[in-house]
Amino acid sequence: DEHGLKIHRKALEAGISTQEYVDGFSSTFDQLKSLLNLTYTNFIRTTDAHHKTAAQELWKRCDANGYIYKKQYQVKYCVGCELEKTDSELVDDKCTDHPTYEIEHIDEENYFFKFSAFQDQLLALYDQPDFIIPQHKNNEIKAFVQRGLQDFSISRLRSKMPWGVSVPGDDDHVMYVWFDALTNYISTLGWGSDDQSKFDTFWPGVQVAGKDNLRQQTAIWQAMLLAADIQPSKQIFIHGFITSEGQKMSKSIGNVVAPDEIVGEYGTDAVRYYLLGALPSYDDGDFSQQRFQEFYTAHLANGVGNLTSRILTMVQKYQDGTLHTLSETPLFDVPKFWSTYGDLMDEFNFEKLVLHVNSLVTTCDGIISEQKPWEKEKAGEDISELLYQLSETLRHIGLALLPVIPSAATKILNQLGYDQNAIDQIDLPLESVWGKLDDTNTLTKGEALFPRL
Repeated sequence: DEHGLKIHRKALEAGISTQEYVDGFSSTFDQLKSLLNLTYTNFIRTTDAHHKTAAQELWKRCDANGYIYKKQYQVKYCVGCELEKTDSELVDDKCTDHPTYEIEHIDEENYFFKFSAFQDQLLALYDQPDFIIPQHKNNEIKAFVQRGLQDFSISRLRSKMPWGVSVPGDDDHVMYVWFDALTNYISTLGWGSDDQSKFDTFWPGVQVAGKDNLRQQTAIWQAMLLAADIQPSKQIFIHGFITSEGQKMSKSIGNVVAPDEIVGEYGTDAVRYYLLGALPSYDDGDFSQQRFQEFYTAHLANGVGNLTSRILTMVQKYQDGTLHTLSETPLFDVPKFWSTYGDLMDEFNFEKLVLHVNSLVTTCDGIISEQKPWEKEKAGEDISELLYQLSETLRHIGLALLPVIPSAATKILNQLGYDQNAIDQIDLPLESVWGKLDDTNTLTKGEALFPRL
C-alpha cells in the first residue's frame, strides 16, 4: 500500500523521491517472507503497473454505473489513517489511533463515491453467517452502516498531493489512497487485464485485516465491488493489535518490537508459536519478553520439544528405532481431535487451535508419566504397543503443527521416518487417521527442537 499523503510527506522529510522511499520499505516487508517462514505467490505493490491499470478500470466501471460525481469537499482528515474524521471520532481534536498527527482541514473540489447508495446491500452481506469473523466486529460494522452512510471523497488535487494513481480522464486529480489500494485484492489476480483466469478461479476470496481497517475492508471495499458489478468478498477475518507491555506499539513512544531481533534470539518457530498461540485471535494481545519466555518454556521446551525427545529416545533405546508392534487402539479420540482442529482453523481461532494441540501434548506426557515404560521394560514387560501408540500420537501432533511451526513440525515428521518428499505430499484429511506409522519407518532422535533458555 504505497500511495497517499502520509507516505509522500515522509519521503519529503527524508529528502528522497517517493518511489525511492517506498522501494526501501517494500524490500523490508518482503524480507519477512524468509524471516517468518511464510509462503505466498504474489508480493503486491500498489505502484505496480498492472495494479494501477486495474484501479483505473475499477474507477471507470463505478463511474459508468453512476456512482462517481464531483463536488466541493470540506472535511477534517487524519493523514495517519488516510480517513475523514467526524468530531465524535476525535478526542481533544486528535485521532485516537494517530495522536501524534495534527487533524487537517481539507477544502477543495474532489470526486465523490456514492457510498450512501449501498446501505441495504451491505446490511444484507452482514446478515450472512460468518461473513465477518469475529462476530463482534460484524456487529460493529453493522451498527456503523445502520446509522447511515455518507458519500466520501475518492480523489485529491495533484497540485497538492502528486503521489497517486491518476484519475481516468482527469490528470489534475489522483485517486484517494484507499480507492486505489483496496483494488489490490483483485488486481493481483489479473482482474482488469487481458488474462483474468486467476480472478475467475480464485475470486471471491478470504481477506485478512487489522481492526483499524474494519470500515475500509468490510464496508468501503464491498461497496466498491458492488458498484463495479463484481461479486463481494467471500469472508473477512479481522484481528486485533499486538501491544507492547500493555501499550500500542509506536515508533514515537519507542516500544516497538523488531521481529528480526526476536527471531534471531529465539528462532522463527518460537515467534510464530507465540503470535498464534499466546495472543488472542480476535482481540488485542500483548507482547513482553517475560511472557514470551514463559510461553516458550512451558509449551515448546517443556512441551512438544520434550515430548518428542522422550518418545524417540525410548523407541531408539528399547527398539533400535523401529516399531515392533502396530496398535489399532489410539490414545486419544482421533476423529474428534481433527474435527475440532478443522473448525478452529476455519474460524481463524489460532489461539484455541494451539491450545488444542497443546492439550494432546499434555495428554501424551501424562500417559508416559503414568505408564512409566522404562520401569515396565526393566521388569520385562512388553512395551512395544505403548511405544507405537506414543509414536503415532506424536505423528498427529507433528501434522497438526505443520501450519503453525512448519520447521519444527517437519523435523518431528523427519524423525518419525518421513522424508521431505513425503511431507510435501501430505494431505491432512487422509493423513489424519490412526495407524499410518509401521515397521518400515525408521525413527531417529535428533537434536533438541527447542533448547531450554
